Amino acid sequence: MPAFLNDITPFIGTGEKNEQGLGLQGFLDEYDSKKYECPCVTADILVMRHPRDFRTVREGIKLLMIKRRNHPGIGMWALPGGFTEIRENLMDSAKRELKEETNLEGIPMEQLSTWGDYDRDPRCRIITTSFLALVEEDIQGMKAGDDAADAAWMDVELEREAEEIVREGDRERVRTIYSLKLNGPRGVPALTARTAYTVNRYGLLKEPHYEILEREGIAFDHPCMIVQALLHIQRLLEGK
Repeated sequence: MPAFLNDITPFIGTGEKNEQGLGLQGFLDEYDSKKYECPCVTADILVMRHPRDFRTVREGIKLLMIKRRNHPGIGMWALPGGFTEIRENLMDSAKRELKEETNLEGIPMEQLSTWGDYDRDPRCRIITTSFLALVEEDIQGMKAGDDAADAAWMDVELEREAEEIVREGDRERVRTIYSLKLNGPRGVPALTARTAYTVNRYGLLKEPHYEILEREGIAFDHPCMIVQALLHIQRLLEGK
């Protein structure tokens, strides 16, 4: 099949042939891209508004959420986001989706994490990347569009409920339970979730794992993304 890229010269390597006697062009001509099932790729954006001199995520944080217009999770609230086009960079995808669903653009953001559990979406194998945007001022011009039935800034409440040491094989892990509450404008019911965040107690590699224990009104695995983003911001504020 034809090469995916017009210019393949950066991938020629040393120019030698492989064990089948093929150069790069011959290899690409015979390559079957359907040999493996191809997952879909999406981007989800956490746009958080904060006071100018805030020192903790428990201090006036607001999160932009959209109400889903279509299945799956119809009627539930989710982070803005959507599918990445085949020849589109992830960051460009995140900015485009934010514009399409909320009419917001020109907001600085950075890549936060990748979420790839196979059962995170019933449509197909969908891998998503979360992006974090922090803004100080009250952004003007927000309105719901595309797959969003509504969009709203929601007050964020995050509380640590409990912490325990658990053993997994020969390792000790620290498991922390967080409760999350999102309070929207009048007429929007409060959204809630409880998540577990587990890390290695010792060692440089912490192997973080997020798990939804309960949720009400928040779609997909977005409660985990929200909690992760809040903990990330708190670590930045503390210089960690």
